[in-house]
Amino acid sequence: MTADIRVKICGLRTPADVANAAAAGATYVGFNTFPKSPRCVDLDQMRALSFEVPIGIAKVALVVDGDNVQLDALTEAVPLDMLQLHGHETPQRVAEVRARYGLPVIKVLGISSAEDLPQIDIFSEVSDQLLLDAKPPKGAVLPGGNGITFDWRLLADRKYWTKPWMLAGGLTPANVAEAVLRTGAQQVDVASGVESAPGVKDADLMRAFVDAAKGQPVPKL
Repeated sequence: MTADIRVKICGLRTPADVANAAAAGATYVGFNTFPKSPRCVDLDQMRALSFEVPIGIAKVALVVDGDNVQLDALTEAVPLDMLQLHGHETPQRVAEVRARYGLPVIKVLGISSAEDLPQIDIFSEVSDQLLLDAKPPKGAVLPGGNGITFDWRLLADRKYWTKPWMLAGGLTPANVAEAVLRTGAQQVDVASGVESAPGVKDADLMRAFVDAAKGQPVPKL
């Protein structure tokens, strides 16, 4: 593992969250627009938070099956760097969003078995980055942030994919180093794994997560 691993911390809700994520060494910060999530923020909150983000850290909005009305309002209100599509968007819809808003797009793909891997090549054609997450369990309310992992061996030696990708799904300070080692991921994403309660970010856990992802020793918390 090397120090150049990039970390995205998603679901920030307060100015303190942003400051602590930046201090921890996050490369990306994510804001959640999904109403059923404990991490959801409205447009006014997201706009205010966006101005707290230091220059050099990418601001990402997570959207679930957003239509043009929602995305128009979002992109007009908030100075974003990227859009993260976390719903059932088709490749055609991803391409439409990318063209309409002129922002880099991260498409989230749920992984649970080898049968889910071919979609990576399909969405690589229309996305700027991919986020490979654990498929939510049946009946789950949230499309992500459920704190579950998938079999990382599915991604071993998969370095031929043409677009940058992030590993997500149940990552914590305790397992992210192993996840990076097993998958070769150069980028990782975390939400629930650095929280003391649903939607409540913990500064110590954020710092420990980034340190662990970069291969640095992490004290017991």
